[in-house]
Amino acid sequence: MTATQMPRMCRARRAPRTAVTAAVALLLTAALTVPAAHADPPGLTEDSTPPVHIDPNDPDLRMVQGAKLAPSKVLNIKSIVETDDGSERRQDTNDNVTFALQAEVLFGKDSAELSPDALSRIGTIAAEIKKQHATSLRVFGFTDNLGSAAHGLTLSRQRANAVQQELAKDLGSSVGFQIRGYGEQYPIADNSTEEGRKKNRRVEVSFPRGS
Repeated sequence: MTATQMPRMCRARRAPRTAVTAAVALLLTAALTVPAAHADPPGLTEDSTPPVHIDPNDPDLRMVQGAKLAPSKVLNIKSIVETDDGSERRQDTNDNVTFALQAEVLFGKDSAELSPDALSRIGTIAAEIKKQHATSLRVFGFTDNLGSAAHGLTLSRQRANAVQQELAKDLGSSVGFQIRGYGEQYPIADNSTEEGRKKNRRVEVSFPRGS
């Protein structure tokens, strides 16, 4: 090996370390940009109880000798459909249906008064609630992280109340409501961008799936 070849080999050995360092830096950056709170607020629980008891000793299972049956569990399948502009989102799971409407399509800026366009959108949700025969609804309001936290809590609760009152007109007194204003808690997008804040300013209506 010549003296001119040695520096080249040293550089070749250092290159992978540089790549690994860059990859670690990218992973740390991605981790730091994740929303701080979990997306699902309290009240949205999914039943993980296996629907059918399975006897691990049942001969009809025809298992390989010595094999053991793993514990039963329910896989929660989540389906999310969103409009092209992101103004409306529907999420279906094993147990719940959730509609999320962006505040911009329901209210004016810093307002809790429903716009004319909001009435038709809420009417569509009411029709789905009737279709699912739901009698217990959750109406939760959320804001972005701009402004004071106290103002966000108040505004989100006022907006949830406005949507609930409109739903009650269509659904009658046989439906019960749980109303919450969470302010900037439980974001579903990154609050560091306007696009993310727009998604976080929302009202969610959720209810159990029909049989």
